[in-house]
Amino acid sequence: MCKQVSAVWEVSLSDRVHKIEFEHGTTTGKRVVYINGEELLRRDWMFKLVGREAFSFGIPPNKAVILIEAVGGFSYEYSLHVNGLTLQKFTQNRTRTSQTWALRLDQTDYRIVLEKDTMDVWCNGQKMEAEGEFVEDGTETRFYIEEHEICLKAFSEPGKRKGITYCLLLDGQKIHI
Repeated sequence: MCKQVSAVWEVSLSDRVHKIEFEHGTTTGKRVVYINGEELLRRDWMFKLVGREAFSFGIPPNKAVILIEAVGGFSYEYSLHVNGLTLQKFTQNRTRTSQTWALRLDQTDYRIVLEKDTMDVWCNGQKMEAEGEFVEDGTETRFYIEEHEICLKAFSEPGKRKGITYCLLLDGQKIHI
């Protein structure tokens, strides 16, 4: 059977970018939530066509709610809220609290995420064993991908008031991404 998706969102978390699809049957009230192409939740024959669907996704689990609102006739509007915030506010918050790098290394793509508040490091969906240390001009957090040393460096630039700058070093060389 063919999916008839009503809304699609992409949500960037530490473990990966999640694609959330929502199917809404406006005559049957059917509601289906897909996460990364896999069915997570299904409700058939709902008599109330508007409302909300709550679910969790990602590692660690994040709470999400899809709001279904009528906008006239048989037209509906769908919005996604994550951890109590609109998707836009959640995304803005994630931008402030995490730093993400995309790296191609030895013919393999890597997505590296630094959680600024906890200094946790994620690589391709797995939390990495990383060692952090204070250095003269900031902090350095080190871990390995295969035999390559990755260093995430956090420092304040002298004379600038733009806060903390983050960079990625691969085997001691700064990577410009």
